[in-house]
Amino acid sequence: MDWQLLGIAFITVFLSELGDKSQLAAIALGSSCNSPRAVFFGTASALLLATFIGVLVGQGTAEVLPERLVKAIAAIGFAVMGLRLLWPKSELSDVSEESE
Repeated sequence: MDWQLLGIAFITVFLSELGDKSQLAAIALGSSCNSPRAVFFGTASALLLATFIGVLVGQGTAEVLPERLVKAIAAIGFAVMGLRLLWPKSELSDVSEESE
């Protein structure tokens, strides 16, 4: 087993999940029930399943597309999402929302 890769994956996912909406949902569920153990196992298994699916999709993608292309697509996707968050709404979308 590649222990360095394991550590990098753990740290990356751990830090990205802190304050995530799934963690907030777990906090809400844990505070409103009498079985925190069930909430823990339910949320942990959901995260495991979602991660497993992501790894399988990533492995399948790596077999079909070159790594450099996948990284470029991911970078462009994150840049587009970041710009959309920073860019103010256009007046055209405001007009269409008002007519609904």
